[in-house]
Amino acid sequence: MTVSTLSPSSIETRYSWQRLVAAGGIGTVGGVGMWSVVVILPAIQAEFGAARADATLPYTASMIGFALGGVAMGRLVDRFGAFRPVLAGTVALALGYVLAAQAASLWQFALIHALLVSFFGGGVMFGPLIADTSQWFDRNRGIAVALCASGNYAAGAIWPPLIQNSVESFGWRPTLTGLGFICLAIVVPLSFVLRRKPATTLGNGDPLPPVAQHRTIAGLPPNGLLALLCIAGVGCCVAMSMPQVHIVAYCGDLGFGVARGAEMLSLMLGFGIVSRIASGIVADRIGGLPTLLIGSVLQAVALLLYFLFDGLTSLYVISALFGLFQGGIVSTYAVVTREYFAPREAATRLGLILMFTLMGMALGGWLSGLIFDWTGSYRAAFVNGVAWNMVNIAIIAWLWLRSRNSVQLRPVLAV
Repeated sequence: MTVSTLSPSSIETRYSWQRLVAAGGIGTVGGVGMWSVVVILPAIQAEFGAARADATLPYTASMIGFALGGVAMGRLVDRFGAFRPVLAGTVALALGYVLAAQAASLWQFALIHALLVSFFGGGVMFGPLIADTSQWFDRNRGIAVALCASGNYAAGAIWPPLIQNSVESFGWRPTLTGLGFICLAIVVPLSFVLRRKPATTLGNGDPLPPVAQHRTIAGLPPNGLLALLCIAGVGCCVAMSMPQVHIVAYCGDLGFGVARGAEMLSLMLGFGIVSRIASGIVADRIGGLPTLLIGSVLQAVALLLYFLFDGLTSLYVISALFGLFQGGIVSTYAVVTREYFAPREAATRLGLILMFTLMGMALGGWLSGLIFDWTGSYRAAFVNGVAWNMVNIAIIAWLWLRSRNSVQLRPVLAV
């Protein structure tokens, strides 16, 4: 592989950054599957005459699909590289949207979203892409991972208002069909940028170092640390899902209209991009665990603000703050994984952690809808989110405090 290098002692090349741009574009377009079902939730509820909790089942099914698909498709990326899984996933994503537009029942719609749009399609366009990107960077890995992960939030910032306007103008079925063709037209060309395999030498021609030092928290076996990070991921994402899944419906219930809710979701995720980039920069300086703890505490603060204020202007402001506070949390798990686990196992472990974060999103989206059906209000759902957030804070704070004086180095293969 002959490419111009940025440094003779680094694996990073100009192609590494070109690949990052392509991965970000793929995440921005292919990530639409995670957000489209949120925007059309009110239309789906009206179409099929479902209760609020039942109407969130497609979202829950989609998150489960993303969670399991991230692990399964990640294994394919590890084996074959990113190109072929991304190309196949794009075809599945487009087919899923076309078939979902023909769904005759809520269960059909949910099943198609779970399998095609999420498992085979969207599953390859988040965690596996992040893991693949990390293999092309060493000096700027934190910011590269954050930028790649920002594609998912860019999708959340760009697509909701476009989808909402399309649903109002054409209906949700033509909108989904159009999304399928858009994904094919844009993602397929970008996927060809990913055809190369990771470098096996440094820029000066020397082989990659056979041994590297990675950290582990004393007294915690790797699987024990993994289990705690997975539980923490569930806690933070149950809390995170409350505004992300229900802000559109919440604004409709308050009388502001679902279009205002779609704008708030877009604003939230737009600031989430800023948060992810900033978190990557901060993590490169102070480490993953303290960065993760800061984001978790600030997310709890934002949820409390949602509980206290429900005016139109205040909801716009709080949505922006929520995005700014929590946007970097999930991407920081990737940094923590690379800090505490061997590179050869980081992709698998990151896939498992992200699987649990997505399970948390699925559980939180459904649970908030169920609480709404029980109480007729989202106030108790915000309290529920704060409670789950405190579980996350407790785990991350304990790991960080324990790691400050008990971090050990262990030799691992760097390939």
